[in-house]
Amino acid sequence: MSYRAADSLRSVTLDDVRGAQKMLSGVARVTAMEGSRHLSQLVGAPVHLKCENLQRTGSFKLRGAYVRIAGLLPEQRAAGVVAASAGNHAQGVALASSLLGVHATVFMPKGAPLPKISATRDYGAEVRLHGQVVDETLAAAQEYAAGTGAVFIHPFDHPDVIAGQGTVGLEILEQCPEVRTIVVGMGGGGLAAGIAVAAKALRPDVRIVGVQAEGAACYPPSLAAGRPMSLLNPATMADGIKVGRPGAVPFGIVDELVDEVRTVSEDQLSAALLLCLERAKLVVEPAGASPVAALLAAPDAFEGPVVAVLSGGNVDPVLMQRVLRHGMAAQGRYLAVRLRLTDRPGALATLLGVLSAVDANVLDVSHVRTDPRLGLTEAEVELHLETKGPVHCAEVGRALRDADYTVMA
Repeated sequence: MSYRAADSLRSVTLDDVRGAQKMLSGVARVTAMEGSRHLSQLVGAPVHLKCENLQRTGSFKLRGAYVRIAGLLPEQRAAGVVAASAGNHAQGVALASSLLGVHATVFMPKGAPLPKISATRDYGAEVRLHGQVVDETLAAAQEYAAGTGAVFIHPFDHPDVIAGQGTVGLEILEQCPEVRTIVVGMGGGGLAAGIAVAAKALRPDVRIVGVQAEGAACYPPSLAAGRPMSLLNPATMADGIKVGRPGAVPFGIVDELVDEVRTVSEDQLSAALLLCLERAKLVVEPAGASPVAALLAAPDAFEGPVVAVLSGGNVDPVLMQRVLRHGMAAQGRYLAVRLRLTDRPGALATLLGVLSAVDANVLDVSHVRTDPRLGLTEAEVELHLETKGPVHCAEVGRALRDADYTVMA
């Protein structure tokens, strides 16, 4: 049973999505569809990657933002628009407004990555930093809209935005007409809802699978309750899908048309991002890699051909470094160990010899001699190692124990 928060909430139809596609001609790119041999072997059927990370502004958000702003009345455009976002929606609104000659004010959290703040300004928006979390930023943007008359551009809870995002679904059916399953990341649900409207209208047999991060999975409890429910403290590295409550408009569509919603762990997100970088040579943010994470977690659960939507690639370099290290650790390719040894000449060289013998590559060494926890003749060493997988990690641990080193937890 579909849900509607109010009768005034207009649903989204295939005609809306087709109209949005015409509106976006020459504005949004028809992004590439790349095959993945590694994922295809894993799933046992063809897997294709829909590369919205290569879209203008680095994500699909331009599509919905442009359609929403282009549909405003002249007097609304004259009043300007306002948005709140930590990154992708901010850039989409900024570029869409610039292309349409509308003044945009974008509120961003004070802790937003500098590259995203800079890009939003470069696309022509006035950026205001407010609050530490997106909820505070959102409240400031809505207050600004109420005080100035500027039109608030919601990132997912509006029919025009959903219609714009649905153009991704039309492109998928054009580029891969034999598709059986579409896997798409979900935060508030705008992209999944739009794709579902387009795909189900033209190919009712296509299965739509939404993917959420375990720590920010607002849809499973909401679908179970039959209405949007709020999470108290959503937490995930995937800020693009870190949403505490589904939008009322997309929820109704997801409830009716999306076949399944799966969740993935932080380890699985990290491994997926690493796979996209290494195997597909694509820079993808954690939210954009969530469909790949779902495929890695349960490859037998998807009927092929499969299209996984890489929804964005705007990842902060500092976060990228942390996530890649996390992903390598999750795959057993990165190991951090802390141990104690006797503080005497040559002790560190002996330890490194043990690691060399088992072919563990030392990336970093921290050697502490003065600490209240240490005995007079003790030293503590923390090593970051490049390893070859879980079996190799176990081999390194055995080699250290066999050499009588005390490995700390």
